[in-house]
Amino acid sequence: MVTMTAPTPDADGHTVSPDAGALVVDRRSGKVGVVMGHVGTYVQLRPPRGGREWDVPPEDVRTPTPTEELSAKVAAANRRWGR
Repeated sequence: MVTMTAPTPDADGHTVSPDAGALVVDRRSGKVGVVMGHVGTYVQLRPPRGGREWDVPPEDVRTPTPTEELSAKVAAANRRWGR
């Protein structure tokens, strides 16, 4: 299940990496990804439909827009139904 949470700043204003399962957007490429985990200082993302993971610095992830979020949910549902 894809949860729709986003990175949040901590008390010092630093970006806190999102939890596994969060849906975020890579600011550098504009691609939507699901957080799979963290490696070193990077967040690992994977496309909602599955595929190859890529690494993103936590400061380069953002909350998806409602349109991006809906598109990712549809892509994940289509994958479940084999479309």
